Amino acid sequence: MQDKRFQFEICANGVESCLAAQQGGADRVELCAGIPEGGTTPSYGEILIARKLLKTTRLHVIIRPRGGDFVYTSLELERMAADIDMARQLGCDGVVLGCLTADGDIDREANALLMSRAEGMSVTFHRAFDRCRQPMEALEDIIGLGFDRILTSGQQPNAEQGIPLLRELQQRAGDRIVIMAGCGVNEQNIVRIQQETGIKEFHFSARESVPSHSRYFNPAIYMGRPGADECALNLTTARRVRETIEKLKAFRQ
Repeated sequence: MQDKRFQFEICANGVESCLAAQQGGADRVELCAGIPEGGTTPSYGEILIARKLLKTTRLHVIIRPRGGDFVYTSLELERMAADIDMARQLGCDGVVLGCLTADGDIDREANALLMSRAEGMSVTFHRAFDRCRQPMEALEDIIGLGFDRILTSGQQPNAEQGIPLLRELQQRAGDRIVIMAGCGVNEQNIVRIQQETGIKEFHFSARESVPSHSRYFNPAIYMGRPGADECALNLTTARRVRETIEKLKAFRQ
């Protein structure tokens, strides 16, 4: 289905979203828990069942023990290394990670430790890149560490706003590393982002709101943030995945 000049990765918040990504023709999923926190490592069971059911779409998982910053303690790094081991044991194709120093630079030592644990797997440096103080220096450090790609919105709230830096990163990276545009990529803007940056890999969620199966809710109680909509689920749909891919395919023909 896809134009193989391009690669499409879906940010999947569960097995159901993984299956929709596969049905819609995605090349990869990045499986995450904790989407409101920017993504955290999914559970053993989530990864196990996703691996069992994904036949044509590659499975990457995020290695991130918590939300917040990307400055990790030795104890957190120990857990991250163990999660990489788990991902390998469960047959994942790749992992997604990134560590920064307190000053907003690439933590070469911490990343090297995790990269050695992930040897032989595809490794993406995630949007911790968008918190880096000096993006071009960070780019060179990440290349030197051996990462396969960088997921970035061009250090802006979304990839469309980040087009100027995305273009510069793509030109600077050349064929040394893949620059993948992500955050806010959708049917309406994927053509513009590709046309103005030259980027060939895209990361998006293609989610829609699906009503909860529950018929009763106690309006005084929230399981998470007060005021959040807990009467619906946000899930990737095959329709939106397919439509986003087709938008770019149709433009490039």
